[in-house]
Amino acid sequence: MNYKETCEYLYNATPMFERIGASGYKAGLDNTLALDKHFGHPHKKFLTIHVAGTNGKGSCSHTLSAILQMCGYRVGLYTSPHLVDFSERIRINGQPIPEDYVVNFVSQEKPVIESIQPSFFEITTAMAFKYFAEMNVDIAVIEVGLGGRLDCTNIITPILSVITNIGMDHTQFLGSTLEQIAFEKAGIIKTGVPVVIGETTPETRTVFETVATETHAPITFAEDKPEVLNSHPSTKGFTYQTEHFGILEGELAGYYQTKNTNTVLCAVRQLERLGFMHPVNCDPESACQNKEVKEGFKDVCELTGLQGRWQMVCEKPKTICDTGHNLPGWEYLSKQLDAVVCHQMHILFGMVDDKDIEGVMALLPKDATYYFTKASSKRSVSENILKLYAQQLGLQGESYPSVSNAYDAIKKCVKNDDFVFIGGSSYVVADFLKNCI
Repeated sequence: MNYKETCEYLYNATPMFERIGASGYKAGLDNTLALDKHFGHPHKKFLTIHVAGTNGKGSCSHTLSAILQMCGYRVGLYTSPHLVDFSERIRINGQPIPEDYVVNFVSQEKPVIESIQPSFFEITTAMAFKYFAEMNVDIAVIEVGLGGRLDCTNIITPILSVITNIGMDHTQFLGSTLEQIAFEKAGIIKTGVPVVIGETTPETRTVFETVATETHAPITFAEDKPEVLNSHPSTKGFTYQTEHFGILEGELAGYYQTKNTNTVLCAVRQLERLGFMHPVNCDPESACQNKEVKEGFKDVCELTGLQGRWQMVCEKPKTICDTGHNLPGWEYLSKQLDAVVCHQMHILFGMVDDKDIEGVMALLPKDATYYFTKASSKRSVSENILKLYAQQLGLQGESYPSVSNAYDAIKKCVKNDDFVFIGGSSYVVADFLKNCI
């Protein structure tokens, strides 16, 4: 098989949650433990940071990776989903896993894959851990796939755990209350391992405190020790005045990044205490090197390949795509869209079927022109159903059968002083980045 055929094999021969939804999700660690044993427990051969949360875990994972890279470490980064190519999921110092490694891995391990019958995410996680071990990374930042307690990444014992926030998402798997969801995500807290919690509610804070006490894990609530003193938009992203790191220029421009930045900086403070924030080969007794933190924030996309976070893909007309896809995320995105000054706003919009569609659409700007569509995922909601919801909310627009069709319609009428937004689902953004630019 070539690389394309190998990826199609992984997508179709192993159940893939991103494509087929609930039937592609396998809770529990049995398959993961079997794969881990088969490969000789590769995750024990490098240090890890584990990142969970409803929103922001991707941005936080990439930013932590960028900072560690600037400190001179060889850093693995495992995230999901990918937007354009499978290889985005597994990176070392920003470089995607080579295509030939993926092809050889699947070719050699096909009998094991077909014997154990893991999910797509289970076999991908095993591939990432094996690759990181073989490439001798110093440390890997591992993003949880879904939840935490039963997620297949949860076989690691990290040096630091990070939980960004808790929102009502994936309730069919994680529970119908904030407390239940928090309990699942708190499952990444390990005995004696420091944990940073980005944001809490009264319901979730109690859960985290209880689990941390039971596991003797030192816990830091980032909101109690704010590192970000204030922030404001800059020409490229956001400027942050911080407690211990001076002025930071953040490349990521979404309103929600202020919360993520505070979480990351609290995590960096913990890494300082563990001795990991000094540039390699420098005096470990020296003060924290703010330069490396500043560079990590300033160049996170270039350093790690991060895409889809309030990403500007065109200046005239200004065109932004963002992977925010659930109600908690859209509470930030809607405010940012409301603040946009333009002649006319065009919104290319699609969602998947396990999200709060009505809740998200109620937050959409009323005076925009809409282009309702569906991504190339079986989980996508019909563009015609979205249009019906929109009509009930007083939103004006038409439906289109694909992201490309919708974007073609925008290009026919958009003016240079207009504003274009593409989002509603990670898969809409993925189709746009793959097929439209």
